[in-house]
Amino acid sequence: MSSAKGLRGKGAGGTDLRGEVPGGTDLGGEVPRGKGLGGKAGARGDLATDITASLVVFLVALPLCIGVAVASGVPAELGIISGVIGGLVVGAVRGSTLQVSGPAAGLAALVAETVAEVGVAMLGVIVLFAGILQIILGLVRLGRMFQAISVAVVQGMLAGIGVPLMFSQAYPMADAKAPGTALENMAGIPGLLAAVLTNPQAVIATLLGVVTIVLSFVWKKVPGPAGKVPAALVAVGIGMVVAALPGVDVKTLQVGNLLSSVQVPGAEQFAGLADGTIITAILTFTVIASAESLFTAAAVDRMHSGPRTRYNTELIAQGAGNTVAGILGALPITAVVARSSANVQAGAKTRLSRTLHGLWLLLFALLLPQVLALIPISVLAGVLVHSGWKLFGPAEFPKMWRQDRGEFAVMTLTMLVIVATALLEGVLFGLAAGIVLAALRMSQTVIRQHVEQDTAKVVMAGNATFLRLPKVIDALEAAAASGKPRIRLDLTGVTHLDHACRQQVEEFTAQQRGLGLRVELLMPGEAKPAGAAPPAFEGPATAPLPRRPVTTAGKAAAQSPPWPTADAEWFYLDTRPLPEEHARSPLVG
Repeated sequence: MSSAKGLRGKGAGGTDLRGEVPGGTDLGGEVPRGKGLGGKAGARGDLATDITASLVVFLVALPLCIGVAVASGVPAELGIISGVIGGLVVGAVRGSTLQVSGPAAGLAALVAETVAEVGVAMLGVIVLFAGILQIILGLVRLGRMFQAISVAVVQGMLAGIGVPLMFSQAYPMADAKAPGTALENMAGIPGLLAAVLTNPQAVIATLLGVVTIVLSFVWKKVPGPAGKVPAALVAVGIGMVVAALPGVDVKTLQVGNLLSSVQVPGAEQFAGLADGTIITAILTFTVIASAESLFTAAAVDRMHSGPRTRYNTELIAQGAGNTVAGILGALPITAVVARSSANVQAGAKTRLSRTLHGLWLLLFALLLPQVLALIPISVLAGVLVHSGWKLFGPAEFPKMWRQDRGEFAVMTLTMLVIVATALLEGVLFGLAAGIVLAALRMSQTVIRQHVEQDTAKVVMAGNATFLRLPKVIDALEAAAASGKPRIRLDLTGVTHLDHACRQQVEEFTAQQRGLGLRVELLMPGEAKPAGAAPPAFEGPATAPLPRRPVTTAGKAAAQSPPWPTADAEWFYLDTRPLPEEHARSPLVG
């Protein structure tokens, strides 16, 4: 009756036609190449495109890996090791096709705080067990759980990561050391500016960072092939040239041997698992790294029309990567938007591009480590300042204000708490604020009280939850204080009555009946007495919804009710226009 192209939404039984189906078959997965899709020529074209894309991702990932390591307070080599693992380990698992993983700027502040508190040696143990927990979460199929988070909390979290990142990187951008916490870094900016103006070398370093930030914003607008070169690579090239000029003395990366930087945790480090601080850090890394990776997966899936992310498999892949990174004492790994978007924009088709980028990182670090030592630190700090600005997303705040001011409040509070305290505390606060907002909006209870002759009437409609309990109690007490011998409680218009409100109403009824009053109680779902008029609520919130009569004929019309019953089966019509190839189908006239 209809072609496959006409199918939309979900199939029978609620199976998503583009997602996972029972048995593990992914209808939106990768299609075998070679038959019906261009054959060997198509496969060769995809291979060439994926190799080119992997080089682009490598060029973007290299400065970011080093910059994140520097921002995290660990040797630059550990950032490269994590980038290699993100490509060769995470990239090889079939969780996401185009998403690229590596050390993330979003975790830099948290890693720096953890390293300052427990030392670099303990970082491997924390990352190792965080990876094991991620694998367990994926195996028990909790990957999609991280999607059940308010968008306002997610955006507030990203903004809360971006603001401290920008202020913390303002210091290395001027070849200075950041004071410490986000608030201390923000308060120290005036002093930093004064110090820069009195130091010519600091002025040069700062200008290199500023040029990097400007290029990051405008380079994509450059026409021609030059515009396709990553802005970060252009900035690194300019920085290396300037740093080599006579009289210029800016700080550059000091990169050592990659293999000698590996720090496998020993018995002393594993003994630290008895410390509550270490356990808290493991849980924090697990939650934040998992959430950031799966939030990124949802964002990357919107960038392309290829296979969708398998969230549980991707969570296992991230866990495997962090397990290996922990064994080697490297930085934690998450999916990263910057690298992933570069992969998509470069035209990648398969997982090969994200896997190969890890191989290029490994070969470059092993064979040409002396080149890395020519890169100015201020340039990498500028790259991270730009990343922080993108995470902050200032345009999202007025947009959220126009769409939903309650969600705007949740988003802003989440960001402020993260800046003032830490990432985990801010996210938990944002989740709590989002839950309270949702509960308040769901608890819309309309209560009408009036007296008719010898009866005090209380009519309720809407959602009666514990949040509206004071209002319910006031109405019940007012009915009892009216002095009438009869009380009528009509709750048939209540769509949801939680345990707290139900218990209060039932206790009130029993108490008043014990005092000799006649109390009539109509609970939700109960039929009203014959001839009873519907409650006359005032205002649009309580107005009855219009109903469309059902046309019937013959004997069925006399036996069937004129309105749809509660067990009626409804079908929704997709009113979107059909594609052009179906426009003249005889089925649509």
